[in-house]
Parts: sequence; C-alpha cells; structure tokens
Amino acid sequence: MTYNTEQRSILLNFLSENPDKTFSAKEIALSLSDKNISKSSVYRNLAELENEQKIKRVKKNGTNESFYQFFDNSECKNHIHLSCTKCGKIFHLESVQTEKLVKDVEEADGFEISKSETTLYGTCRQCTSRNE
Repeated sequence: MTYNTEQRSILLNFLSENPDKTFSAKEIALSLSDKNISKSSVYRNLAELENEQKIKRVKKNGTNESFYQFFDNSECKNHIHLSCTKCGKIFHLESVQTEKLVKDVEEADGFEISKSETTLYGTCRQCTSRNE
C-alpha cells in the first residue's frame, strides 16, 4: 500500500522539476532540508518511488553511490540516455537516433537493447567547450 504523504509529494516534485539531472540521496536530503524531511524519509521514499518506476536509480562511473532521476514519463522510458560525466546532466538521445542505434545493433550483433535502462556516458558539448 502506498501512502501519498506530504514528504513523498515534496520529494517527487523536486525530482520532477529536475528531470535532466541525477541526485544522490544525500544531495536530495540536503536540498530538501528546509522542507522538514528527514534523511530516513528520503531513503524510504526513494525506494518506494523506484519500485513504482516513478524514478530510476543509476550508478556513475568511478563511484559506488546510487543516483536518482525522475522517470515517470513515457517519453523518458523510450529513450536511450546520455549522461555527462563532468556536470552530471542527462540528455535524451533523439528517438530517430535511438531507433537507428537499436536497429543497427540488433541487426549487426543480434543483441536487443533495453531503451528504458540504457545510459551512455561521455562529455556534453558545454563541458567539452569549457575544456578547449
């Protein structure tokens, strides 16, 4: 049974307002500290929201920490995601590009890609241009 508490609503609202970013549970708790939400409530609600597929948990290269992203969006579920390893911003690979990539890999290797759970890591255009 799911309870729609005020804390849960605040947490889900925070994540839905930042759909192109991932946050650790610590970052979320810190961001919501002024909203009177305990760290244990953040962790408990993250687990529930993940089970309901409203958010997804991802791992980043070089860390064992889990990060969370808003995912309760059918458009998001049908895209391969691109994640910048420098700034952490998440992008959707456009649907035409996603379909071409999936088709090419399936035809070449017979490997079926799960679009809703695939994230490619690299450096976004903004971060690349900052380093030049």
